[in-house]
Amino acid sequence: MELSQKTTILFSPELHRRLVALAAHRGVSMGQLVREACEIQYGAPDTEARREAVQALAELSLPVGEPREMKEASVPSPEDLLP
Repeated sequence: MELSQKTTILFSPELHRRLVALAAHRGVSMGQLVREACEIQYGAPDTEARREAVQALAELSLPVGEPREMKEASVPSPEDLLP
């Protein structure tokens, strides 16, 4: 991979300390650590990978109720919380 663009990022002292320590622990430069994090967070998968993910989700057969039923099952009523 050719590295040809430079960006300056300002971190808080605490975040910088943690990133330096994590990079040292992993045995990579801080630049490499930040590039990997950006790729994971913002890197776009190719079109075929996205298509496969959508197809896999569409093929799932999960027991899903109506929104009202799911809310009732997951959020207790005030009467259930108060003595």
